[in-house]
Order: sequence, then structure tokens, then C-alpha cells
Amino acid sequence: MGAIDRNGYRFEPEYSVINQNGAVHVYEQGDFKEELKFTFSGKYPEASQIEEIVESYCKDHNI
Repeated sequence: MGAIDRNGYRFEPEYSVINQNGAVHVYEQGDFKEELKFTFSGKYPEASQIEEIVESYCKDHNI
């Protein structure tokens, strides 16, 4: 899954299959804001899991 753009924010997911964890890096207008860590099982995180993380962040920050 690639980056997600929303209202001037960019969400870039990355993950480690070996460690079964990942993060979504949040940027606003190109400036790094924060890292949203998560865990998953299987070969890779499901796209729906990453979308939920982004949706929750947007809702919590009124984006």
C-alpha cells in the first residue's frame, strides 16, 4: 500500500514482516508530525488496518 493524502496531510505506511510491526508516518505540508505504530499478523498488514489508522487519526485531529 502506498501513501495516503488527505487535506494537506500525507500518511506513509512502512512495516517489517520479520518483526510483525509497522508505523504510519504523518506529514503535514511536507513536515513530519508523528509516527503511529501498529502490529499485525501474517505476511503484511491488511490495507483496511492502515485505512482504519488513518481514519482514526483524521477523526481525532479534525482533518
